[in-house]
Amino acid sequence: MKRIVATVFCVFTLAGTGQGAPVDECALVSESEVEVGNCLVQVGRNMEILIDESLARALKTATRLDEDSERPMAVEALKAAQAAWQAYRDAQCEYVGATYGGGSGTGNAILSCRVELDRARLAELERYGY
Repeated sequence: MKRIVATVFCVFTLAGTGQGAPVDECALVSESEVEVGNCLVQVGRNMEILIDESLARALKTATRLDEDSERPMAVEALKAAQAAWQAYRDAQCEYVGATYGGGSGTGNAILSCRVELDRARLAELERYGY
């Protein structure tokens, strides 16, 4: 039961708080490194869903803009930006993980980094997705 409550808390509460490092937020649920990791995985999955939904809205907006302006630029620019952002996020979070020198917190540091950068990307997509 405790695991179910923790998962629900992680998925619905922490995904959009922006209050601090996601690893610290998940540590509010449990001090167990494994449970913190599980929380981060759930929050990460939730963020992926939110980003996908926001990206779909932004693509619709970009498509309308391209159609209205008769200049097919916005959709391609958004796709390029998304690909570049994903590459940056992955590389940056691998770097963050490398700073742990292979220690026991490496995996959670990478997951936390991804959630933090996903939150920032979601905010950017929301600015342009209406």
